[in-house]
Amino acid sequence: MLAETTLEARHLIQPLFVTDGDVPEPVASLPGISRIPLASLGTRCAELLLLGVRGVALFPKVDPCRKTAEGAEALNPSALAYRAIREVKAKSPGTVVFADIALDPYTTHGHDGVLDATGADVDNDRTVEALVKMSLLTAQAGADFVAPSDMMDGRVKAIRAGLDACGRHGTGILAYAAKYCSAFYGPFRDAVGSARRPGEGAISKAGYQMNPANRREAVREATLDAAEGADILMVKPAGPYMDIIRDVRESTRLPVAAYQVSGEYAALHAAAAQGWLDLRAVRDESLLGIRRAGADLILTYFAEAWARDQTSG
Repeated sequence: MLAETTLEARHLIQPLFVTDGDVPEPVASLPGISRIPLASLGTRCAELLLLGVRGVALFPKVDPCRKTAEGAEALNPSALAYRAIREVKAKSPGTVVFADIALDPYTTHGHDGVLDATGADVDNDRTVEALVKMSLLTAQAGADFVAPSDMMDGRVKAIRAGLDACGRHGTGILAYAAKYCSAFYGPFRDAVGSARRPGEGAISKAGYQMNPANRREAVREATLDAAEGADILMVKPAGPYMDIIRDVRESTRLPVAAYQVSGEYAALHAAAAQGWLDLRAVRDESLLGIRRAGADLILTYFAEAWARDQTSG
């Protein structure tokens, strides 16, 4: 009766990886998670909706042959990402679709944007131009929210202006407002195919993602995104950054989301597989902690499993 924090299925958003293949493709570094064939995506979303999970975040696994340095496939109206949105809306119209806006699934180098002339850094303004075009295609496909995850400066304002100019006033923006340059993203990059191949060396996104040492900067970034027209502000990752979730929650009246990222999910599964932790218990505690920190919505790979456990008792 006196519990101060509640967790319900409506608070959860299930990230889904989509493929053009014919069969599910298990992601080795994400136990229980598979890339979903496009033909099965709508049915999967309808099943989630019946469990009370109303939102999905879609991430395409782009054919390597379609990747270029400029990420041109992101601006192809027939690209997998846009077909996936249309499939969900056709088969499960009540599902709220959050569509990723960034170039890393489409670029050969794995960066979130177009590289500058030196090839050593991302060209902020050229990238923003591409993100606006990508957002328009996403809105036209039927997405409820575009979710720019790139961390370019000024992209929320440009995307909002672009959407409004095309009459897409009802398309919301979930801004990755405080996205840290984290070591917890590895399994996600495996899932979407943006990880570097063996021998190529790791890439650093420290030039545009946030320094894990910084706290005040997160509030500044969130405040800027809110002023530029964001509808929801997100902190990523969630678990190691609960202080940031709380700071952002206290700085705004907008809804706040948090992304319990792939590395957080994989770590709990790995410990449970060794018998060191009770998976269901630590899963539930981790999600409740993120809610207690101030998140209205949580993107988590545990969403479906959590919701199924509630219905089964």
